[in-house]
Amino acid sequence: MTEHVVPNPQPRSGQWPANGPAGVDRRWRTGLLLQAPHRLAFFLAMVILVTAGAWWALVQLDRVSTALNLSYALSPSLMHSAVMTFGFLPLFFSGFLFTAGPKWLGVQAPAPRQLLIPLLLQATGWLVCLAGAHLYRPIALAGMLISAAGLTWITSIFWGLLLRSPAPDKVHARAIGVACIVGCLALTALPLSLLLGSPAVARACVLSGLWGFVVVVYVSVAHRMIPFFTSSALPFINAWRPFWVLWLMLSVAAFEVAAVWIELEGRPQGTVGVAWVALHGVLELAAGGVFLWLAVVWGLMQSLKNRLLAMLHIGFLWFGLTLVLGGMAQLLGLVQDSPVLALGALHALTMGCLASLMLAMVTRVSCGHSGRALVADRLAWTLFLLLQAATLLRIGAAAQTAFAAWLLLAAVLLWAGVMGVWGVRLGNWYGRLRADGRPG
Repeated sequence: MTEHVVPNPQPRSGQWPANGPAGVDRRWRTGLLLQAPHRLAFFLAMVILVTAGAWWALVQLDRVSTALNLSYALSPSLMHSAVMTFGFLPLFFSGFLFTAGPKWLGVQAPAPRQLLIPLLLQATGWLVCLAGAHLYRPIALAGMLISAAGLTWITSIFWGLLLRSPAPDKVHARAIGVACIVGCLALTALPLSLLLGSPAVARACVLSGLWGFVVVVYVSVAHRMIPFFTSSALPFINAWRPFWVLWLMLSVAAFEVAAVWIELEGRPQGTVGVAWVALHGVLELAAGGVFLWLAVVWGLMQSLKNRLLAMLHIGFLWFGLTLVLGGMAQLLGLVQDSPVLALGALHALTMGCLASLMLAMVTRVSCGHSGRALVADRLAWTLFLLLQAATLLRIGAAAQTAFAAWLLLAAVLLWAGVMGVWGVRLGNWYGRLRADGRPG
């Protein structure tokens, strides 16, 4: 993923002065969303992200107060996990894949209008789904199917690029393409399993989508781009990315998907169950240790001199921490014969790793493709630090102490605030001409 680096970057905010270069029209216009693939995809992703964050905050407030008295046609916890997995992230992926993907593959990028309908289907589907989760269950399920249709359409367009590509190295793109197919299958199966009255299968579909789709896309992009970004910003660090690292990350994701289905009806019983939990815990601890080492090798400490780069490295650091925490949770649960901190490990992944990398990567691409300097200004860095605080609060809430409900509420409100400010800020860029007056 390559971005235009603006000459003479503005060190504080990465933005031009309010009036910009002479002659640049500063008005926000809907038509500009179709000037480049990332504009519409990222804008719709921000709409779903901000809406989902505000919705989940209202649900948490409803749980601690009778003031709202919300009605539920669908489990809010399942709805939360579904929209956080399949809602805004595939839209962000679309923006990345049709900006960087054609460059990786050496093919012509699709025109933004070719992506309009499938992207609108994805976003509209989740807005319908969130409304249906309170009003009428079939509406929610229909919204999921609408979004699944949009995701399938987008996936077919990406595979079209992949199949036409003459590029000799298509490993990362193929991994992402397969992951997108997994995502389509999981999202389609989710409403069908709910229709057939199987919430356990529905939950497994969400977790399969998380590990088999979202995580695979993330680690494929991370393996390709983090060493490149680091060596570009810090020339004394080489872009070291052996393929065994990618295979290990993909193997971990595949193992976690398998574990979801093995434990569909709960942990296996007896000696087999003990052996399985022990194996699960040890493998997660070992993989987590490797990824923590990799975070250091990729330049974690050196990256701290560059805030935008540090955001990427800290996000990847959370991947190793996720697996270490998950392994500890498995082994402690074995000793106590009950799950311990499982939700903590899950949110270390989703909030600590995935959301941190999302904030870093989307900020980077949005700055580069809006004619701004590739820097994390004070606001972006503050939002990133607040996201880390929200993650720690959510992990703390998983400990099920007397303060768990209030820690959870604080984490959710902080998340909603961070994503609201970030989403409105960057969403404001996508409908405006580039700050440097260039096309794109």
